[in-house]
Amino acid sequence: MRFLVDKNISFSRIPSSSPTDTMPCTSIPSGSAPDLELMVRARSERRVIISADSDFGTLLAASRRQAHR
Repeated sequence: MRFLVDKNISFSRIPSSSPTDTMPCTSIPSGSAPDLELMVRARSERRVIISADSDFGTLLAASRRQAHR
């Protein structure tokens, strides 16, 4: 599994021994990328976003509506 961890989640809480590819959003050049930019990055790298931000559900629903037009 590949994960992108949003800034509102403590990256230190993810076990380093975990057999995953986990990247903090702070490693993205802009550092505090907007949610939409994080979603695009996660999709392009086939990552799952870990976030406490409820806006991602809204963004995902909106992007799926646009894809079906």
